Amino acid sequence: MLVAGSPCSPAGPEEHRGCGARRGGQERGIEAARELARGPSAFIPVGEIPQEGGESSLHQLLEAFVSAGRVDHVAMVMGLHPQYLSSFWKTQYLLLRMDGPLPYHKRHYIAIMAAARHRCSYLVGLHMREFLQVGGSPAWLQGLHCAPQKLRNLNEINKLLAHRPWLVTKEHIEALLRPGQDSWSLAELVQALVLLTHYHSLASFVFGCGIRPEGEQDLGSSCWPPLTPQQQDSPRGTDAMQEVEVLMERMKLLQENQLEEEGVTQEEMATRFELEKTESLLVPSSDILDPSLQSNIRCFLEDPEFGYKDFTRRGEQAPPTFRAQDYTWEDHGYSLINRLYPDVGQLLDEKFQVVYNLTYNTIAMHCGVDTSVLRRAIWNYVHCVFGIRYDDYDYGEVNQLLERNLKVYIKTVACYPERTTKQIYAQFWRHFKHSEKVHINLLLLEARMQAALLYALRAVTRYMT
Repeated sequence: MLVAGSPCSPAGPEEHRGCGARRGGQERGIEAARELARGPSAFIPVGEIPQEGGESSLHQLLEAFVSAGRVDHVAMVMGLHPQYLSSFWKTQYLLLRMDGPLPYHKRHYIAIMAAARHRCSYLVGLHMREFLQVGGSPAWLQGLHCAPQKLRNLNEINKLLAHRPWLVTKEHIEALLRPGQDSWSLAELVQALVLLTHYHSLASFVFGCGIRPEGEQDLGSSCWPPLTPQQQDSPRGTDAMQEVEVLMERMKLLQENQLEEEGVTQEEMATRFELEKTESLLVPSSDILDPSLQSNIRCFLEDPEFGYKDFTRRGEQAPPTFRAQDYTWEDHGYSLINRLYPDVGQLLDEKFQVVYNLTYNTIAMHCGVDTSVLRRAIWNYVHCVFGIRYDDYDYGEVNQLLERNLKVYIKTVACYPERTTKQIYAQFWRHFKHSEKVHINLLLLEARMQAALLYALRAVTRYMT
């Protein structure tokens, strides 16, 4: 699907380790723990993240360094996919540092509010520092109750966009825009909505890739325990190898069937979507939250118990499915943002397209592979768990291409990223490269952001008409 050091390209760190004689499991486990201890990710060995990895990666990392004054851990992990990193960085730079309706300190405060919804101490800490650097009042950092009422009024829509975006209505937009001392302008609100969805989805990336705080060198201070030697060995097993071959075969069959254009009725397509939506209920998640994550961010949270809720929960009235054709990013969302916040509309569109089309035509150890059906299945599954349905997509493909451990991972990272563990990261796609798992996280980040933005922008459009 991806990768920095695929067998088709010059050997990356993974090949150098994989081709030599294997060392004992215990020794390799200790070495992996040491590597993780000094790397930007608690999940990915440091040797597989570009420090100066290839000319183009290095160029993008330096570009990030120049604009932010440093290279953070998010940029280092995204550097596995330099084309995406470039697009992401341009968008984030515009959102935070270029002219726009909101003053700089309020942009960082909105980022703090958004990241706090997922208890993402990495992003909360980062933007508390940035907030102070651009002249924000230290008093506001004592908690949401110390911020101006205008910012506090964002709390409800922040909560809904983070966890249940399908509940956002034109009344929420109306309440924020109502004339008065603390009212928002439409342009300010659109910038705020983009910032909120950007940081909710970036929290998914941070947790999904096990991003560590900058300067954290001690492995013991991470909330992710190191893998056991047995877990280290598991990707080399025959079962993991078989997973790759089964996936390759299924992709091939689906592509052949598409060429033959086997007809499926609209009714059958709708039934398959509902089935997939209902089956996502069976994807479990842990209700355990690490209490250590809550102390420095609880002050920015109101209603901390509010979280993602399956809409197809048995015995409850499900909200209507969002039919993508009725309000698309291409025809509706993009043009609305472009009218109210011109440059960012263009950059968001580019970022969605870059990640959706990103491919190196590789899967695990295979080259020359068309991965489009797999990328589409991942994107559409993320939208499915947020209630968005594409009339022209056969959701039977999701079940054929995404094995259960991958679905557990996708749903956890997209819906409650703070519950992501190293174990669920290690359990899916056991024979794939880390850069391929990072690619999945990029698809998740962007699919999640687009889903929430579609709900928010649809509400704005309804308010305006």
